[in-house]
Amino acid sequence: QVQLVESGGGLVQAGGSLSLSCAASGNIVSIDIMGWYRQAPGQQRDLVATITSGGMTNYADSVKGRFTISRDNSKNTVNLQMNSLKTEDTAVYYCYANIYVRWPFSWGDYWGQGTQVTVSS
Repeated sequence: QVQLVESGGGLVQAGGSLSLSCAASGNIVSIDIMGWYRQAPGQQRDLVATITSGGMTNYADSVKGRFTISRDNSKNTVNLQMNSLKTEDTAVYYCYANIYVRWPFSWGDYWGQGTQVTVSS
């Protein structure tokens, strides 16, 4: 019914930049919150940043001032610009969206498949 497809990610040296993108498609009526979470090996999945349909943003303290989240409501896409990357940013990054779908006409939480971001020292 709904797919979240991520792109971007990869390997970068510490201090470098990467950009992630995510596109939602399917039987979508409306999208509320979109965002990014990350999971490092052996760790729980943690919030990185979220953005509402109205553009209100929320960031994890660890990425404030370095990462910027944005979205295009007309295209159902969300982006994450990551600057000044640190080795501790290494993780699998997951796109998230809270979506109202045509069937069964309800809100649900949807996740992308994840994309690896590796920051080398």
